[in-house]
Amino acid sequence: MRRLLALLGLDVAEGATSTTIGRGITLKGELRGAGSVTVLGQFEGDIVLDGTLHVGPEGRVDANITAHAIVVGGLVRGNLSADTRVEILPTGALAGTVKSSSFSAADGASVKGELWVEEAREAAPRAAERRA
Repeated sequence: MRRLLALLGLDVAEGATSTTIGRGITLKGELRGAGSVTVLGQFEGDIVLDGTLHVGPEGRVDANITAHAIVVGGLVRGNLSADTRVEILPTGALAGTVKSSSFSAADGASVKGELWVEEAREAAPRAAERRA
């Protein structure tokens, strides 16, 4: 299957995939996976990503979100948990709880809710390293 995808020019490196929910599209449910997702339309439900979630200026998301990074340019309502950062752009609005190691909100952004900024956790030491 991988060879067929490569032949068609659709083979992408693991973790480098990108998905877009276009303008005029409304999705409800659960979104899980690796790679980045850009929301230009509307999404309602739960999002769990190993990549970055981008919400475009016209995007609307009502969800609990867990991702590597979250960038908000539209409207997001829900609980956000990011491994590295949550960034609210000047056109962005957030209502909910944020838990991340880095948070920024540009001039003009709207943020209402609770914010937990914690030091990034280091990976647990391997068993071999603990024995040394």
